[in-house]
Amino acid sequence: MTETTDASAAQSSPHQPGHPRLTKAVIPVAGLGTRFLPATKAIPKEMLPVVDKPAIQYVVEEAVGAGLNDVLMVTGRNKGALEDHFDRQWELEQALEAKGDRNRLERVQAATVLADVHYIRQGDPKGLGHAVLCAAQHVGDQPFAVLLGDDLIDPRDPLLTTMLQVQAERGGSVIALLEVPRDQVNLYGCAAIEGDADADGAVVKVTDLVEKPAPEEAPSNLALIGRYVLHPAVFDVLRRTKPGRGNEIQVTDALHELAGMPADEGGGVWGVVFRGRRYDTGDRLSYLKAVVQLGEEHEEFGAEFARWLRSR
Repeated sequence: MTETTDASAAQSSPHQPGHPRLTKAVIPVAGLGTRFLPATKAIPKEMLPVVDKPAIQYVVEEAVGAGLNDVLMVTGRNKGALEDHFDRQWELEQALEAKGDRNRLERVQAATVLADVHYIRQGDPKGLGHAVLCAAQHVGDQPFAVLLGDDLIDPRDPLLTTMLQVQAERGGSVIALLEVPRDQVNLYGCAAIEGDADADGAVVKVTDLVEKPAPEEAPSNLALIGRYVLHPAVFDVLRRTKPGRGNEIQVTDALHELAGMPADEGGGVWGVVFRGRRYDTGDRLSYLKAVVQLGEEHEEFGAEFARWLRSR
């Protein structure tokens, strides 16, 4: 496990008196990115640019914006570019400094001072649950966030901050839920809930979770998206969770067990219903849509880009 960046100033995440402040985020990045081949043959999927930053930088910025300045990336083979991006590149910085190009220099340096970034290798591709389990020693016995890189959440919609607040107030684990068309639930983990999920930001009690159910068997159309705040009890559950769908250890299966456990043992799962701005970079078409959406809102050239799009 290697620390590669300078420490950023500590930021406060939501917490109550008597609750330790959450500081740790886990970002699994060991996937092969096969949906984007051949572009990802030599470049990690997480380093594909979304306008003018790699996708992974948006995710780290979201974690830091919620007060999580200790970031662990669970990597695999051929992910060295991730470490390079969040490390200093003295030659480039000196060249930009010599040219007086302060704008680009500040943009290059921004990634290196975002957070304390650490890395650990996931030796075997055994699924998301296994990737989370790889973080156990780093996380210890405190709740922590897991952010998946395929979902970019607009910073104007503080989903993660809300989830941290819910965990501080209610304990257990918290997941982000998104309403999807019923015929698409087989692409996601799906939640059964108690309570009303009508409002954006509504907090519901999750009673069961099913990984990629057939539409006719799904308990709802509320899908899990890539944000979790997990109680450390998840590690013991994952250690005894057998491989499930795809012969992988699924976080959904562990959450299913946590939902039925007593609160004093770290059990209980809550869902935060999200209807804000989300940019999906999980496949080629959705990636292109995300680039266009964020390009239109870019402060430097977004208006001109939007005019060009309309002219097309």
